[in-house]
Amino acid sequence: MHVFLTGGTGLVGSAVLTALLDDGHTVSALARSDASAARLTGAGATVVRGDLTDAHVLARAAGDTDGFVHTATPGDETSAAVDAALLDAVLPVLAGTGKPYVHTSGVWILGDGVVDETSPLAPPELTAWRLPLDARVRDAASAGVRSVVIAPGIVHAPGAGIAATVLTDGPRTPDGALVLPGSGEQHWTTVSAADLGRLYALALQSAPAGSWYLGVSGHNPTVREIGLAATAGGDVVGSTAEETVERLGLFGAALLLDQQADGALARTELGWEQTGPTLLDELAGDLAPQGSR
Repeated sequence: MHVFLTGGTGLVGSAVLTALLDDGHTVSALARSDASAARLTGAGATVVRGDLTDAHVLARAAGDTDGFVHTATPGDETSAAVDAALLDAVLPVLAGTGKPYVHTSGVWILGDGVVDETSPLAPPELTAWRLPLDARVRDAASAGVRSVVIAPGIVHAPGAGIAATVLTDGPRTPDGALVLPGSGEQHWTTVSAADLGRLYALALQSAPAGSWYLGVSGHNPTVREIGLAATAGGDVVGSTAEETVERLGLFGAALLLDQQADGALARTELGWEQTGPTLLDELAGDLAPQGSR
């Protein structure tokens, strides 16, 4: 299959690119900069120059390829408008073709608790914009698009992801203790980037039209456990919800969510298997002495 990919140099997209190439697909990937183009070429993709606002480029790619995978996001206040414009460009071209379109959402569209694909949608303010776009993608099935939404958990890879940026590099107290977002008793539902890439590849190949899946491993450590792993058992201290939001804004409010999920639907329907390390094992490996891995 000839697949078009956005976000191919990002944490999620680079793992998706690897999985697609491993499955024997040909991948054309969007690149805005020379540096991104070089990385994509080195990884084995054919580069299409442009960015997420190039409607003509996106529409042509949707028509010229056999499937479209969207993992890129500006990650700022323009995200909703950019994704909406991308759907405006791509979905009409795919209508009636039966081609797959795989769209990226996130587990934060769900609220607190033990959650799965049947749970009520209750996003924090940070991610509420995803709901109408996810619904639009799934509704495209009625127009003849094999549309799929994947909602990843907190994605991790060695040295990358929220655990690295928020915890490993997080603030410290004067005596050196790592300051956690919130009390630390909340659970984060996680997934390794490599395993998530495999889920996208499976969804592209065989997920039913209009379906959606949580991309989570079933590993749901507490933030305190993650902090302890990130500091090799060093001191960690919690903070109040108010302090977390004051420090991190809407992102901080999302980090306060207490979520647990197991990813059973994707395993059952798509045969997805998780073979990568858990977040805690990965953090322990990152901190191991050289040569001890």
